[in-house]
Amino acid sequence: MTDRIGNCRIVGEIGSGGMAVVYKAVQEPLGRTVAIKALKPSIAMDSQFAKRFEREAHFMASLQHENILHVVDFVKDGRSMYIIMEYVEGIDLYDLLELTETLPAEVAAIIALQVCRALDYAHFRGIIHRDIKPANIMISKQGEVKLMDFGIARDDTLSDLTETGTGLGTPSYMSPEQILGDKLDFRSDLFSVGICLYQMVTGQKPFVEDEARTVMQKIRLDRFVSARKVNPKVPRQLERILARCMEKMPANRYPTTQALIDDLTEFISPRVPMNYNARLVMFLRDIGAMTDSEADEMLGSGAPRARRGIRDRRLIRHVALVQGLLLMGIVGGGGAIQAAAGRFNPDSEEYGAQRREALLPDRAGYLRIVVDPWADVYVDGHKLLTTPTAQRIPLSPGRHYLKLVNPYFQEAQQEVRIRTGETQVVEVTLQPLHDTLADEEVEE
Repeated sequence: MTDRIGNCRIVGEIGSGGMAVVYKAVQEPLGRTVAIKALKPSIAMDSQFAKRFEREAHFMASLQHENILHVVDFVKDGRSMYIIMEYVEGIDLYDLLELTETLPAEVAAIIALQVCRALDYAHFRGIIHRDIKPANIMISKQGEVKLMDFGIARDDTLSDLTETGTGLGTPSYMSPEQILGDKLDFRSDLFSVGICLYQMVTGQKPFVEDEARTVMQKIRLDRFVSARKVNPKVPRQLERILARCMEKMPANRYPTTQALIDDLTEFISPRVPMNYNARLVMFLRDIGAMTDSEADEMLGSGAPRARRGIRDRRLIRHVALVQGLLLMGIVGGGGAIQAAAGRFNPDSEEYGAQRREALLPDRAGYLRIVVDPWADVYVDGHKLLTTPTAQRIPLSPGRHYLKLVNPYFQEAQQEVRIRTGETQVVEVTLQPLHDTLADEEVEE
């Protein structure tokens, strides 16, 4: 391994593929960390692989978008070629799917939305990616989604670099027309997005090779199993979106990339009452892809938190009030929060003794709430917090009454029993107010 490439000092190797090696480096004049994609020495400089590599550099340099990996420089020294790119600290979607079986519907939709925004920008400029797959989708620790690897992208103004017998794309994520070798347009990328979205919410690919058919034959000829049959938690609205992306005939897919963006935005908006990047950061923290301290630093670093105006700008003060209410509302023995009903005096000696007893480490139990998509949490008639949150609610042992409220969904109520020293986890998927009747009509 070389120690320097251009004005960059190599720190170490990040990964390696069939055609290139990726290094982490420091661009010394600016002191910034970069990633360098180097063509392997075994690749001849006059080969089609080398031409694709150089074309990738030109494509990515011409695409300046927040959801596309930025190219900083391109170096060609006669022995090899190097693409110097921004360094993104995070995890690609391929590895993310190895960490968790499925992604929450709104998280998967946010990732798909950011990919589609990158594609819409590229499609407007006549560039088709042709290799959308989890390994080419990066999620940073800032909650940003970056589309990578334009190595086999095609520009309508340039000749194609297809060689006879050379496969373009990854079979499991190809569109039917891509498999047949037909002329492609932006709708081929949308088919691939649909496959990625399906995999995110179900934990499996829609087309898998078996003894009867290859994966490419299945993509061309077979209907995939509906997402809700694989995972009943997939909302019908999202199922319809991914199904339209994966229509066999391009004419039956979305007429524009923006139309897909609009549908994804409509799906996400009522489910994610905060900044989308912040939601991704919280998800990465929850599955262990980043530490609590990293997430806290990011969420508290000035990144936009919420999309609900004054209500969310008061979030920190609300949490502080919750802490106070918990101290005022928790009683020993029977366990109900009495403050809302006004059945006791919080200044009394009796209440003070009950409160201290309930919060002793050897007396308290805990409640953790996981709600899809989100809800205001009421315990024993008193609003305590808004999900999503990793915060545990300390409660006295005994029976408590839980209510989850989201204005766009049906209210959910549940009784929970808290035991000393234990954490009771409650997971609830809310049903849209209009979902039942509308979906029955659609299915008919």
